[in-house]
Amino acid sequence: MAALRLVFMGTPDFAVPALRSLLGAGHEVVAVYCQPPRPAGRGQPERRAPVHEEAAARGLNVLTPPDLKDEAVQSAFAEADADAAVAAAYGLILPPAMLAAPRLGCLNIHASLLPRWRGAAPIQRAILAGDPETGVTIMAMDEGLDTGDILLAEKVPIANTATAGELHDRLAALGAGLVVKALAGIDGGTVEPHPQPDVGACYAAKITRADGKLDWRQNAAVLERRVRALSPAPGAWFEHEGIRIRVLTAKIAEGGAGAAPGHIIDDRLTVACGDGALRPTRLQRQGRSVMAADEFLRGYRLGKGSDLSGPGRDGP
Repeated sequence: MAALRLVFMGTPDFAVPALRSLLGAGHEVVAVYCQPPRPAGRGQPERRAPVHEEAAARGLNVLTPPDLKDEAVQSAFAEADADAAVAAAYGLILPPAMLAAPRLGCLNIHASLLPRWRGAAPIQRAILAGDPETGVTIMAMDEGLDTGDILLAEKVPIANTATAGELHDRLAALGAGLVVKALAGIDGGTVEPHPQPDVGACYAAKITRADGKLDWRQNAAVLERRVRALSPAPGAWFEHEGIRIRVLTAKIAEGGAGAAPGHIIDDRLTVACGDGALRPTRLQRQGRSVMAADEFLRGYRLGKGSDLSGPGRDGP
């Protein structure tokens, strides 16, 4: 495969393997675009995004425009004279002038089987919905939100124990290899774009902290998926006496019949749900370390009969 002149556009950890893969395949990355540095927390200094760190370590030209509306930004992009641009979780919509600039167009690595789960949180939404499979789609970008023609796609099953973090890493690695194949295919004329089907399109809304609220009136299987979908971040959670407690892992347990949802039914932190029961196995109090349930219970009283269905029902 001939080496191509590329612009890479990405921000979080998900995009780092793709940048490494493109460089490893011998392509020339003439510019890297990512989101500007952000404060790491209250009173903390600004922190560069993972892609920024990777690109800077490799001596690549890094650009962090806050938006892409400025004509000067668009002109600079065109002047890079790239054969193609590759985007992965960049976070900004490319305007028409930028989409049209590279010879082979702009490609996007998306962590779902499009048109299912267009948008910001495809990995989490797939787990929340109980989807049996997901995958990566390499898409030719257009002016819509993840609506462009499909170049390549590859499926992976979603294990019934998979967390969002585990699936994230698997899909990031898959996308890194798939985008190299897609570039070779469109450059060599062996990959033809085809429109996304209209059937099955749905939107993966951004995950908020409120999405993590465990509503014990739901059935245990739904809540267990919520825990996995939001692990490791931002984490599923419940409140007890005004204290928010994150649940990083949990498993469906026996019991719960006849007990009010949200009540703990034994001394192992098994919680009755609308149908069935859920047992959190790794937890974290605000400002504390993540602990296994038995260790957590030694330092925080949550015994049989405790009620977790109080304040916090409607989110933070």
